[in-house]
Amino acid sequence: MSRSVRTRPEGSGQALSEAYDTALLDLDGVVYAGGNAIVHAVESLVTAREGGMRLAYVTNNALRTPDVVAAHLTELGIPAEAGDVITSAQAVARLVAEQVPQGARVLVIGGEGLRVALRERGLVPVESADDDPVAVVQGYGGPELTWGRFAEASYAVARGLPWFASNTDLTIPGGRGIAPGNGAAVEVVRIATGAEPQVAGKPLPPMHRETILRTGAERPLVVGDRLDTDIEGAFNGEVDSLLVLTGVTDGARLLAAPPRHRPTYVDADLRGMLTGQPEVIGAGDGFRCGGWTATAGAGELELEGDGGALDGLRALCAAAWTAAGDGACELDGGKALARLGL
Repeated sequence: MSRSVRTRPEGSGQALSEAYDTALLDLDGVVYAGGNAIVHAVESLVTAREGGMRLAYVTNNALRTPDVVAAHLTELGIPAEAGDVITSAQAVARLVAEQVPQGARVLVIGGEGLRVALRERGLVPVESADDDPVAVVQGYGGPELTWGRFAEASYAVARGLPWFASNTDLTIPGGRGIAPGNGAAVEVVRIATGAEPQVAGKPLPPMHRETILRTGAERPLVVGDRLDTDIEGAFNGEVDSLLVLTGVTDGARLLAAPPRHRPTYVDADLRGMLTGQPEVIGAGDGFRCGGWTATAGAGELELEGDGGALDGLRALCAAAWTAAGDGACELDGGKALARLGL
């Protein structure tokens, strides 16, 4: 894929909720964590929706059905319907249905979200490798998923059945911290069998295709907290993205991001959807945003000035990404980030 390398976050004279027709929002780490709304999320989303922006909730978590997710969002104060929710379970079910006969049996290693999505595609979920499945589908099943389920998948995959995974996120944020995600469970089966699954979820094209088919978005903005799923998915889909710092990505990871992980915009939380974005401009050998100027020094990133922490981070991104070119920045940004309190 040939495209120009992003060397700085972009500015926007318009509020992002006005510049884009649809927000494709990740859930875990963006809207909620551990089931509780993230600070500023509810009021920001309600305001964006009232202003005419369509909100679509796009999640790699295959455990819950769209109905359950929509009900949860509504309970949090964000009115939503099942049609507003797109899951990796739906994306992987479409992928499976394109490769196996109608009515085929599929071994499910995961939760109810996967079973519902498979039934919607005319497939029959089964629980055992001895139930004559023609394929294996693995998705996040929550902390209650037992070791025996991974063994069941391994038996079937070792027999030569095609293996599909809803996503390969290694971690998932929760109310108590970061927990193992579906990618960790996929690794268990990979180690046992030596096989490789077909993966549907972010950042891969099947998830982006599912999202666009279901939303009809013409000017979408991907909003997420993960560089390797949300932002890379936007990169692969050639659409713009907003990174919010309410989930797993911190300043150090952002500065070191290779081109496919560099967001169009960076903000603290979902209030960033409701505003314009400040421009990062060249300033001598460095880059300025607000009252901060960042440069790539000898072995480290340097920061001068004062002002808002996010402006300093945007300036540092420009210095780091420009120095890195089409690679990952190896300059030490620790001192500069500490000055910003990030």
